[in-house]
Amino acid sequence: YLKVLRAGQGQGEQVTPEVTEQVTEQVTEQVARLIVALGDQTLSLQELMQTLGLSHRPNFLALHLRPALAAQLIQMTVPDKPQSRLQKYRLTPAGRRWIDRALG
Repeated sequence: YLKVLRAGQGQGEQVTPEVTEQVTEQVTEQVARLIVALGDQTLSLQELMQTLGLSHRPNFLALHLRPALAAQLIQMTVPDKPQSRLQKYRLTPAGRRWIDRALG
């Protein structure tokens, strides 16, 4: 069963490989759905929402996207411009490892 990731706590702490490994074990159901839906694809925010069948952007950002970014399970394709209209998202190696373990 998936444990809850408490996004936003411990901000400013250095992320070590051990911390990243712990975080990949502790994800919410929403984050798990997002990273499984993303898979090997690179998708825009709209494409991700559509794939998950979601339409309320604020909830999607708060419950899915931001926690997945904070846990370093996904990354932006244009990290220097988070608001770019060309922004897309893809799995990180940690996200890939989480999927491999979860779906084993």
